[in-house]
Amino acid sequence: MTDAPALFLGQSFEGAPERLLLNRANRHGVVAGATGTGKTVTLQIMAQGFSEAGVPVFCADVKGDLSGMSQDGGLEKFAERAGKMGLTLNGKAAPVVFWDLYGQKGHPIRATISDVGPTLLARMLELNDVQEGVLTVAFHVADKEGLLLLDLEDLRALLAYVGENAQTIGREVGNVSPQSIAAIQRALLQLEQQGGKAFFGEPALRLEDMMRTALDGRGQVNVLDATRLMNSPRLYAAFLLWLLSELFEQLPEIGDPEKPRLVFFFDEAHLLFNDAPKGLLEKVEQVVRLIRSKGVGVYFVTQNPADIPDSVLAQLGNRVQHALRAYTPAEQKGLRAAAQSFRTNPAFDTAEAIQALGVGEALVSTLDEKGAPTVVAQTKIRPPDSRLGPATEAERAATLAASPVRGVYDTAVNRESAEEVLKARRAQADRLEADTAAAAAQAKAAEKAARSAPAPRAPATPRPRAPSNRQTPMEALTKSVLRTAGSTITRELLRGVLGSLKKR
Repeated sequence: MTDAPALFLGQSFEGAPERLLLNRANRHGVVAGATGTGKTVTLQIMAQGFSEAGVPVFCADVKGDLSGMSQDGGLEKFAERAGKMGLTLNGKAAPVVFWDLYGQKGHPIRATISDVGPTLLARMLELNDVQEGVLTVAFHVADKEGLLLLDLEDLRALLAYVGENAQTIGREVGNVSPQSIAAIQRALLQLEQQGGKAFFGEPALRLEDMMRTALDGRGQVNVLDATRLMNSPRLYAAFLLWLLSELFEQLPEIGDPEKPRLVFFFDEAHLLFNDAPKGLLEKVEQVVRLIRSKGVGVYFVTQNPADIPDSVLAQLGNRVQHALRAYTPAEQKGLRAAAQSFRTNPAFDTAEAIQALGVGEALVSTLDEKGAPTVVAQTKIRPPDSRLGPATEAERAATLAASPVRGVYDTAVNRESAEEVLKARRAQADRLEADTAAAAAQAKAAEKAARSAPAPRAPATPRPRAPSNRQTPMEALTKSVLRTAGSTITRELLRGVLGSLKKR
């Protein structure tokens, strides 16, 4: 047996300790078993064991039981069982930080629309291939025009903009039909009604806030309250896959470390693979295959290993199999597949042993120092140090009040993004249209007024003045005297006299 640091999982029926080597923990694993067989307790003792070794942990709490890790044990009823294993229970709580997508039972977890991307968003919205293509076009338009996509309102505004400019956009990147835009808008409304609106926005989650260690060196245990989230299984699965993808994209390569940088438990893992399109399955396979070199171990928790595609299951080296019940042909097929995934132990029949396991018992096979799976062993799983069962509301509130990220994510921030930019563009376009319409109306009114006004008269040409015929009094007197004069001589003499008087 190696002396390398390891987690103590339990004791085999033969009395040998079953351990999980920390330097092989990033090779991923699976915890499987029927409901009520002890999967949650196994997840709890593994999560707290990694924490004690200084490894941060993320796990989804789908039933509320894992919240008990934040409290001391009080596990007197397990003292006898622990004693038979040579184990002393300390009754110690783990350094838990509670998270909740809805911000009700933990710190809110947010991501921007751009961070999630069109592929996972299409999965959340249950879009078909054509609608996913239109969504991809919308993201392309946002990138091209520098529009920030932070929340659902930004995406709605972007889709409306794409619909209004469908002909122009369609000539560049392909046809965008109004029917597809409308279908996506309806899907967004449904997602919002399911509570998905709270997930999108800022401040977005920073991975370093989940990869903390406490002052005493223990790894932080991040417990996501998923009791409400499970009502939206697509959102649950897409969120966890997004978180895995963020770890894969942001963390640097470190190879095989002495212990993982983070261990990620994916409970109800079948939800990730149910009806998943081929592209999404390929993404999951790629992330699981490559993320171990980033120092991250991924452990799927599900009822039957058959729920996990073979391409992914083949990469899960550490396995804990609780009891399975096989009554139908499909269940029997799954049982045989689960049994065949273990390295055979000649001491028992694996398929029969799986059906005969009691609560708190499991078949365990982990990777040895050479990376090879150990021979499967029937194992009694050790009891946990922390409380077995949920924390009370008062205890949860006290844990949140002492959280190292208290106040960091609790208040949403709404900065200028696509919605505001597009609204400003629309307002500017409306003002320009109104100004143009007003100018056109004024021009039309002026033209109408010009047509209805009477034509101006040409100026009258002044007539030449006729010479005046008016006579002065002297001229009139002269003419009168001349008419009365009888003879020519007399008239001439009178003209001379009167003429001289006139000159005077």
